[in-house]
Amino acid sequence: MDLSNLHPAAGSKHSDAFRVGRGHGSGNGKTAGRGQKGQKSRSGGGTRIGFEGGQMPLYRRLPKRGFKCINAKKIVNVDVSRLEVFEADSVVTVDALREKGLVKNSFDGVKILGNGEISKALTVQVNKFSKSAAAKIEAAGGKAEVI
Repeated sequence: MDLSNLHPAAGSKHSDAFRVGRGHGSGNGKTAGRGQKGQKSRSGGGTRIGFEGGQMPLYRRLPKRGFKCINAKKIVNVDVSRLEVFEADSVVTVDALREKGLVKNSFDGVKILGNGEISKALTVQVNKFSKSAAAKIEAAGGKAEVI
């Protein structure tokens, strides 16, 4: 080992913002990379997001239709056939579904749908079930429990 092999520990160094306006020798002095004149060279200059120079901006030109509920919950659907990855007589929870990769993290609930077949007796504990999914789980000898 010699000096040419030394490196800082991983995560100990990070690139800070480049300090501009610190003299000609830095290569970014005087106007600090902002150019000569104009709105973007001034302190506090610039425009808001979506500004198009006074032209009617795109978000106002496009028509608005329908209604979007801001309180809507994101429910993730899982087919009953995908539960075959679990061993017989096991308890299937939301965390177990996440570990197997059947569900991603961003959601408000999980609903089991009745697509496909299931042959194992499982105790499934999720937020919602379709009627056909609950019937298929119980027909296989399992339990469908709403949490």
